[in-house]
This record gives sequence, C-alpha cells and structure tokens, in this order.
Amino acid sequence: MTGDFYWLALTVGLCLVIWIPYTALYGGIVGIKAGTTEVPPTVKLPAWAQRCHRAHMNLVETLAPFAILVVMLNVSGKSDGSTAMAAAIFFFARVAHAGLYTLGVPFLRTPAFAVSWLVCLYLLWRVLT
Repeated sequence: MTGDFYWLALTVGLCLVIWIPYTALYGGIVGIKAGTTEVPPTVKLPAWAQRCHRAHMNLVETLAPFAILVVMLNVSGKSDGSTAMAAAIFFFARVAHAGLYTLGVPFLRTPAFAVSWLVCLYLLWRVLT
C-alpha cells in the first residue's frame, strides 16, 4: 500500500467514526426508537453536537475529491513521497478541523479546512502535470 493510500484509509476511518457522538446523543435525547427511525433534526442537539454534525458533513464533502485524486495519482504512477506527505497533512488537517469545529474554537477551524483544501489543489496539480 502506498503512503497516500494509507492516509486515505485513515481519513475514511475518521469519516466512519465522526458521526458516532452526535448520533448517539440524538438517540439519547429522543429515544432509541425515534433515533433509529427518524432523520435527526439537528436543532434538537446541543450546539457542540450540531457543530460535530457539520464537521462530519464537511468531511464527507471533501473526502470524495481527495480520494479521487489519490486514486488517480496511484493509477497514473505519479504517487510518491510528496503525495504521501500531502495525504498525511490532509488527514491531520481534517482531524484538527473536526476537533476544532466540534469544540467551537473560533478562527482556527477555517485555517485547518484551508490546509486540507490546499492539499487537494496540490494533488490536482500533481495529477495534471
């Protein structure tokens, strides 16, 4: 497995677990039956859980382009140490974004997001050149 595939796998893992806190809380608030049969309206959640939900949705939105770029780099044989480092930076930026967003830390979640976006632009450049 290449380094960038490793970091992609960890990012997918993050996406697979980040929904657990706000979903479990929602089930605790409205009950297990309603929590498993209804689409949860996030307005019933406390502010931190609403932010966690938004951080998860943001990760879902950025994961697809990141994953496609990593696959394209590997298929084209352009994956190397710099793309693996970029993928690692993407992962840690997304972890930071999720944590900062959920905790409601102002002015820091946006730079964390921007770093992950810049990584995608770098990977796109590597695919195209």
